[in-house]
Amino acid sequence: MEVIYNILEVILPFDFMQYTFMKNAFLAILLVSPIFAIIGTMIVNKKMAFFSDALGHSALTGIAIGMLLGMTNINISMIIFAVIFALLLNFIKSKTTYGADTIISVFSSIAIALGLAILAQSGSFNKYSSYLVGDILSISESEILYLFVAFILTFIFWFYLFNKINAVSLNATLAKSKGINVKAMENIFAILIAVMVMISIRWVGILLINSLIILPAASSRNISMNMRSYHLFSIIFALFSGISGLIISYYTNIPTGPMIVIISGIIYFITFGIKKVGVLDK
Repeated sequence: MEVIYNILEVILPFDFMQYTFMKNAFLAILLVSPIFAIIGTMIVNKKMAFFSDALGHSALTGIAIGMLLGMTNINISMIIFAVIFALLLNFIKSKTTYGADTIISVFSSIAIALGLAILAQSGSFNKYSSYLVGDILSISESEILYLFVAFILTFIFWFYLFNKINAVSLNATLAKSKGINVKAMENIFAILIAVMVMISIRWVGILLINSLIILPAASSRNISMNMRSYHLFSIIFALFSGISGLIISYYTNIPTGPMIVIISGIIYFITFGIKKVGVLDK
C-alpha cells in the first residue's frame, strides 16, 4: 500500500493527500464508484431502483440479528440476511399478482421497522446509527482489499452475464425461449446487489446508498445513444461525483456521502436538461 500511497501523492499533490485516511478514502472511491455505476445501469434497466433501496433498509435488520446472535463481524450477518431478503422478495414477487413496487415496499417497511425495534429495545441503536449516513473516511487498508475483490467480481459478472440480464429485463418470455434461465438470472442478480450493497453500506450509509447507485446510471441514460456509452458515462459520472465530493467535503466540512449525492444530483439535472433541449439530437 505504501507504493500506492506514494503514487497518489505524486499524481495528486494536494495538501489533504498527506493524510492516510484521505488516501484510503480516495482509493475506496476509485473502487466503489465503478461498482455502483455498473450495478446501477443494470438496476435502472430492470426498473429495480426500489429493490436496491429496500436492500439498503434491510441492513438494519441484518445488524440487529447479528447483534442478537453475538456475532463479532456484523457485516457477515448483514450479507446473509440481505441475500435471504433478496431471494425471498423475488420468490414472493413471482407468486403474486401485486405490482413489484408494492411487494418491495412491504418488505422494505417491515425490514427497517424490525431492525429499528430490535436495536432500540436492546439499547444499541446509537452504537450503529453511524450506518445511516456512513463514513468513507473511516475505511481501513484491509477493507480496501475487500472492495478490490468486490470490484473484480462485479466486472466478471458484468462481462459474462450482462447480455443475459439485459435480455431478461427487455423481454423475459423471449429470453426464456432463447434458453436463458430467467429465474436463475434474476436471483443471481439479486444476490449480487445484496452483497455489494452490504459490503459498501458501512462507508456509504443506509440513507444514501440507493442514491449513489441510481443517480449516475440515471444521468447516463439521459444522454446515452447506445449501451456502450450508457455504461461509460455512468462510470465517468460516478467517479467524478465521488472524487469531487471527497475533495469538496474535505474543504467544506460537509460529510462526504451527502456531498457526493449532491454533485450526482446536479449532474442528473444537467443531463436531463440536455436531453430536454435535444442538444444531442442536433
